[in-house]
Amino acid sequence: MSDVVEKTLTALPGLLSLDSLPGSNKLSSSSKLGNLIRGITELTSKHEEEKLIQRELTSIKEQVSSPNTSMRQMKELMVRAIYCEMLGYEASFSYIHAIKLAQQGTALEKRVGYLAVSLFLNESHELLLLLVNTVLKDLQSTNLIEVCMALTVVSQMFPKDMIPAILPLVEEKLNHPKEIIRRKAVLALYKFYLIAPNQVQHIHNKFRKALCDKDPGVMTASLHIYLQLIEENPEGYKDLTTSFVTILKQVVGGKLPMDFNYHSVPAPWLQIQLLRILCLLGKNDQSTSEIMYEVLDESLRRAEINHNITYAILFECVKCIYTIHPKSELLEKAAKCIGNFVLSPKINLKYLGLKALTYVVQQDPKLALQHQMTIIECLDHPDLIIKRETLELLFRITNAQNVTVIVDKMLEFLRINKDDYTTIDLVGKVAELAEKYPLIHVFLSFGGPLLPENGKKIVKYTSHITTLLYMLK
Repeated sequence: MSDVVEKTLTALPGLLSLDSLPGSNKLSSSSKLGNLIRGITELTSKHEEEKLIQRELTSIKEQVSSPNTSMRQMKELMVRAIYCEMLGYEASFSYIHAIKLAQQGTALEKRVGYLAVSLFLNESHELLLLLVNTVLKDLQSTNLIEVCMALTVVSQMFPKDMIPAILPLVEEKLNHPKEIIRRKAVLALYKFYLIAPNQVQHIHNKFRKALCDKDPGVMTASLHIYLQLIEENPEGYKDLTTSFVTILKQVVGGKLPMDFNYHSVPAPWLQIQLLRILCLLGKNDQSTSEIMYEVLDESLRRAEINHNITYAILFECVKCIYTIHPKSELLEKAAKCIGNFVLSPKINLKYLGLKALTYVVQQDPKLALQHQMTIIECLDHPDLIIKRETLELLFRITNAQNVTVIVDKMLEFLRINKDDYTTIDLVGKVAELAEKYPLIHVFLSFGGPLLPENGKKIVKYTSHITTLLYMLK
């Protein structure tokens, strides 16, 4: 049995308390879930798996329908049904029983019931209406676990028409003394905003209160809402720019608890969210952008650890710098940082570097010229997507001084390229450059060696060739 399966069997009892012996750290030999998992891992064909799962589902259906089945037994049956559904086999007969378990069980049984409901049903499922009263009751409970479970299922899925029934209760939880409740309430309101924005318009001031919450987790949760709001209406939130900058300064300066760190990087996902927000707020706005310059400079300087997550931060930082109102010093520093991406042997990072250079070109093509030879070398990369992005970038940085070198590289690539889409796109780019620069000596060789080597495929872009030859007359 593989290590992964062994670890799964070891972890399941602690998560779902399926063992009959308290403190046991492995599924007992009598556990039906354990037997099911072991049985599936020992099978050699899909057909055998289907037969085993169908027998299992038949057994589960008989037991959940029995009036003698206890809530404890129902809990294990739901877990087995969840496992079967995760493998792609429908267990729709168990949906109503999952709702009943969430309604009637103890805290642990309700937990499994809510979990099953969130995995089985979607927001438009008719059975979900049966859970509304249970959620209402649990939101008013004095048991923190029950309140957390209700808020969790609400933030994942809830009928749009039923939001007004629970919205006041969720709003109340924004003032709860426990930070985990406040955080889950913010996430629930974020979900409401996504599916029914008009129903939460009146509580925007409470979102601002969540942004200033003393708990970093609550504040972080509120950024999801603000990113969505600012994407739709940046002008309405310019006054919060200073607040977002202050938060980013605290994060970059390592003022948050160590729990938020990832590979020694302070709250990287929080940094990424804030950089995206600042990017939206500073676009085409000099006064707002000036507030950000200092913290963006600090973010660039501190993101030095050679790890994927720091590259993600650097990418968002570079994108922000080249989107907001420009500052020459920051533009130059960002352009230097991009070299680390492009020179990386990892394909994903190299692609990010080329993508980042497109933002540089949009702001000032001259800043990308320092990477010109590195970009040209990317044409030799075996990955087709890297080649396409490189060609697009070369096209954008072409000027009167480098046009001959770049077009020669394009033609050289065109002769060996076998992808139709890239060929058509590249011929179109060369045609555009021909209109802009005097390239007669380059195109004299274009009509000759190109045609025989590409054979029948040349028919697909004959119109472009005709255009080029006409321009030479």
